[in-house]
Amino acid sequence: MTSTPGAGVTVGTQLPTRRINEVSAEHIRQIALVLRDPNPIHFDLDAVHTAGLGDREVNQGGATMAYVMDLLTEWAGSRAALKRISCSFRANVFAGDEVLVGGAVSAIAEEDGARLVECEVWAESGGRRVITGTATVALG
Repeated sequence: MTSTPGAGVTVGTQLPTRRINEVSAEHIRQIALVLRDPNPIHFDLDAVHTAGLGDREVNQGGATMAYVMDLLTEWAGSRAALKRISCSFRANVFAGDEVLVGGAVSAIAEEDGARLVECEVWAESGGRRVITGTATVALG
């Protein structure tokens, strides 16, 4: 990240990648409790197995998307800089998985005195894209 957000950013600029070394089963269960998410694939291994999803808890899609949002916030320097995000959930992330998130600048526009940077964003796990999407951040 540069000292001035947006300095040197052009179309094609790669966002720094962010690695989540291991998705925690305990964190998945805690998020299910906080969200009051009754889907047992987040906390009940028998339900995961019955659903044909293997033998590890399934991370919430929104929690995986939050890894992308964290990257954008860190890169832009402020959570307020994130103006829009739209993601497609392509595959599950499981407890114990490593997740890598990144992206690239696809367009830059000036609007109302702000430099709006459109990014193609993604999250990968196990060699597959689990999330793809776009985001707009305002850079100084």
